[in-house]
Amino acid sequence: MTGRRTFGPTVLAGLAAATLAAVAGTRPWVVERGAAPAGDPVPGIDLADPVASAGEMPVALALGLVVLAAWGVVLVTRGRLRRLVAGLALVAAVGLLAAVVLAALTLPDQVAQAIREQGSDVGAAGFSAWFWSGAFAAVVSVVATAAAVRLTPSWPEMGSRYDAPGSGEDVRVEPAERSHLDLWKSMDEGHDPTA
Repeated sequence: MTGRRTFGPTVLAGLAAATLAAVAGTRPWVVERGAAPAGDPVPGIDLADPVASAGEMPVALALGLVVLAAWGVVLVTRGRLRRLVAGLALVAAVGLLAAVVLAALTLPDQVAQAIREQGSDVGAAGFSAWFWSGAFAAVVSVVATAAAVRLTPSWPEMGSRYDAPGSGEDVRVEPAERSHLDLWKSMDEGHDPTA
């Protein structure tokens, strides 16, 4: 019963965090403070601007998308494959957290250098709200994927009726026991229902 209670909240938190990380990865994390109105650092930024591009962390977008895709696979798989994909999501989430730490250490200097190259000494580099959103998303992603790796054996799984045809055991049923729809389906597949 514990697995059923943790399934929904863990998956929803993981999906939301991965989506937020992917969106945050498309925005500059460190900006020139003089480039936008106070309290709203992102809307006034021209993304083609070298200062704005120096403050980006595109690897966060890639890792966020990997975590998001892994959650989609976790929802439709079973058994060991599900746990393996959850482990892959955990690795990507840890990579996302490492990207946040790397951004905190390197991006302010890169943006300050880009500001100096533009010939301006006025503006100062600072973290945007997207950096903090990405950092929050990375932490939640690590927690959610770690919980998924641990809890996937107890989570509910999709039934085998959702599997592709022919992937399970091929059980022969007498023609009299088949429905009319099954007979038409077998004829469409090229089988002779009278055999």
